[in-house]
Amino acid sequence: MGIISFVGFTLLVALIAWWSTRKTNESTSDGYFLGGRSLTAGVIAGSLLLTNLSTEQIVGLNGQAYTEGILVMAWETLAAIAIVLTALFLLPRYLKGGLTTVPQFLEKRFDRFTKTLTSGLFLSGYVVVLLPIVLYSGALAINTMFNIPKLLNVSDTTALWIMVWSIGIVGSIYAIFGGLKAVAVSDTVNAIGLLIGGLLIPIYGLYKIGEGSIIDGFDTLMESHPEKFDAIGDSHATVPFATIFTGMMLVQLFYWGTNQAIIQRALAAKNLKEGQKGLMLAAFIKILGPIIVVLPGIIAFHMFGNLENPDQAYPTLVNAVLPKVWLGFFAAVLFGAILSSFNSALNSSVTLFGIDIYKEYFNREASELRVVKAGKLFGVLLALLSMFIAPLIANAPQGLFGYLQEVNGCYNIPILTIIVVGYLTKRVPAIAAKVALFSGVILYSVSQFVLKPYVFGNDNYPHFLHVMAILFVVNVLIMLIIGKLYPNEAPYEQAYTKQVDIVPWKHVKLVGIGILVIVIGVYIYFS
Repeated sequence: MGIISFVGFTLLVALIAWWSTRKTNESTSDGYFLGGRSLTAGVIAGSLLLTNLSTEQIVGLNGQAYTEGILVMAWETLAAIAIVLTALFLLPRYLKGGLTTVPQFLEKRFDRFTKTLTSGLFLSGYVVVLLPIVLYSGALAINTMFNIPKLLNVSDTTALWIMVWSIGIVGSIYAIFGGLKAVAVSDTVNAIGLLIGGLLIPIYGLYKIGEGSIIDGFDTLMESHPEKFDAIGDSHATVPFATIFTGMMLVQLFYWGTNQAIIQRALAAKNLKEGQKGLMLAAFIKILGPIIVVLPGIIAFHMFGNLENPDQAYPTLVNAVLPKVWLGFFAAVLFGAILSSFNSALNSSVTLFGIDIYKEYFNREASELRVVKAGKLFGVLLALLSMFIAPLIANAPQGLFGYLQEVNGCYNIPILTIIVVGYLTKRVPAIAAKVALFSGVILYSVSQFVLKPYVFGNDNYPHFLHVMAILFVVNVLIMLIIGKLYPNEAPYEQAYTKQVDIVPWKHVKLVGIGILVIVIGVYIYFS
């Protein structure tokens, strides 16, 4: 029954994606990379959420909640504020400029080489970190949660290779041959499934704790472990409370406002109204995210006590409380979440290469169809490389994932810096952006991988989120000083390309304020 529901739901998603995209002209850049600029609010919200939510959050964040409690919800709730800021500040400017990729703005604001440097940083992050890690962590979660080695009667290593290539091949078909619209539509369907399946886990868990009553189960949980429901983390926590006001907000703004794999969904909006509605809907749902990615970890702590590995908390809870009839459906939903993160990053890599690299440096006279074909070829090679590398991560040293998370700081803060300064100033020159990119990468690398381990010691060094905030301020000052000394002769004025209607949604500010009030209220309640 489980296998039937798994295959059935997966095929249903594929059928819906094919039916929704069958008339989209994907021989043009807008058609393939941006779904013909036709995405509506619901599709944008669903695709944003499922691109973000994968095994790293579902398994990893619940593992942290198992250890530390609800304070790790900051990764979810603060995302809502960042999404609101993106809807109000960045998206109107992106759509006004008719952008396909975020680095395209940097070419218009600064110069071509700044765009190339930024695209290269994005691609290096996707190729070296994101794609192989998503494949490996996804395959590992599926194998652990549903005991694939026993089901297929193969070794753990063989099962890992099978799942990596299954996810990789299906994800590649969506991302490379279906274009953004196929990715976005499949994401939306899977997002609905994930919300249903993800909510079932804490519901069944609380029902079991409360011996037939969900409310009694929650009361028992809060009375038994009040320390797990304190949202204020001390300086030794993975999320110290002070970081909420420093680097975490910057990381969230980079991720939701400038990360190509995420913002590409909003760039594909049919108009600014739909884009802002989609972002606001996503922001509201992110506030509810801790129910899926934090609460189950606390339930697992109550039910199982001391697990050897905190990351086993979520799969152990699923096996313990989810009825077998739901297991196949949940497997399909989880498979879809893993698939989404992979194909979204792959589709964005294809977009960045086709628009910012191939068109600029390999064939400036290439037709739009030729650019799309070149991007697809690059995507195939990238997917194959990722599928070969991913299983080898099993042989890497322990702690690799934490290390790679920290590595992301090498490029996310420098990119955010030049985008923010680019929009907020008119005369800061291109040389300032280049200096900020190089200084951001170099200073952060020296800080985290030289000073922290070898000079000051890991325990005596500021949290990496504080370091990000400090370096953000430093890089902004560097750009402003250069702009003061060597300003552009003419001020930058953004042109309106008229590719989409940029009349804002009339309720966007009111809804944004409402979301901010809810987030503050959540923190007050759990403090």
